Amino acid sequence: QVQLVESGGGLVQAGGSLRLSCAASGRTFSNHAMAMGWFRQAPGKEREFVAAVSWSGSSTYYADSVKGPFTISRDNAKKMLYLQMNSLKPEDTAVYYCAAGLTTWGVRTGTPDYWGQGTQVTVSS
Repeated sequence: QVQLVESGGGLVQAGGSLRLSCAASGRTFSNHAMAMGWFRQAPGKEREFVAAVSWSGSSTYYADSVKGPFTISRDNAKKMLYLQMNSLKPEDTAVYYCAAGLTTWGVRTGTPDYWGQGTQVTVSS
């Protein structure tokens, strides 16, 4: 199994920054080279892809809406995933979910194998 626990969400003013973290654990995660990613779900909307990173960290992918201000990274030694979010806008308000999958394609296409519980990000205008 894989457990994913997000942290770092909160309330920030427009133009500000937040750094989300996701701690991964579990035997399955330790035994497999898993891709990871971030998704978000705003009130009344479907969950959408934000960013993904390959196991090695050498390949990253972003939704067009966050390309530039957001940066995904991982530290495999610490089993951590990060999302640095800069220049935040009110439309970035959502619950942000960490995800992990056996394939990068699966994470990128919204079909990862594991999900976290989510962390709320609220951007005030």
